[in-house]
Amino acid sequence: MTAQIMYYELHDNKYIPGRWHVRMPLHEDSEDGEEWFDIWRFTEGRVLEIERPIRLSVKPAGIALEYTESVGIPVVHRRVVSLFERLGLQTETQFIPVEVEGHTEPWFILNALRVIRCIDDARSAEVFYWQPEDGRPEKLGEYKNVRGLKVDPTKAGDAHIFRPWGWKVVLIVSEYVKQAMEAEGITGIKFIEA
Repeated sequence: MTAQIMYYELHDNKYIPGRWHVRMPLHEDSEDGEEWFDIWRFTEGRVLEIERPIRLSVKPAGIALEYTESVGIPVVHRRVVSLFERLGLQTETQFIPVEVEGHTEPWFILNALRVIRCIDDARSAEVFYWQPEDGRPEKLGEYKNVRGLKVDPTKAGDAHIFRPWGWKVVLIVSEYVKQAMEAEGITGIKFIEA
């Protein structure tokens, strides 16, 4: 019997003392200056064409982390991009250049290109579905909330980084990616077994 791959939620470690906090992505609007960027585009699991530069402000300023999140969207340093390239994850990720306030070196939004129907309802702590009484018929039967998410490895296939279908607010990585990020010493990461 072969051992199953383990998976982890990848998060921004909010408890690092003196760390920076990256704010909502903005982009230039030719008429009004700046406008919010539609962050939900980064959870769709597809290659995105970005028309205008994306800027991120930092407040409070502090220690820059190589992995951080801007309202749940992964923002990574070029070292993460290099690591993922060495791991052969080019078909699973897109790195979108962003300008980070007060920083001249390259930063990127990590866009996971796969969404996989893989949540193990039975092993997850709690799953809630949209019900008729919620008044959202277009969402009926979809996940409303997932706590203690667990991935069914038999459904994840050979994926190393993805978002789970129905609960795309979470970014999942394989043990292979987790170990590589830890060995590389990527700052700002926190993993929760999924």
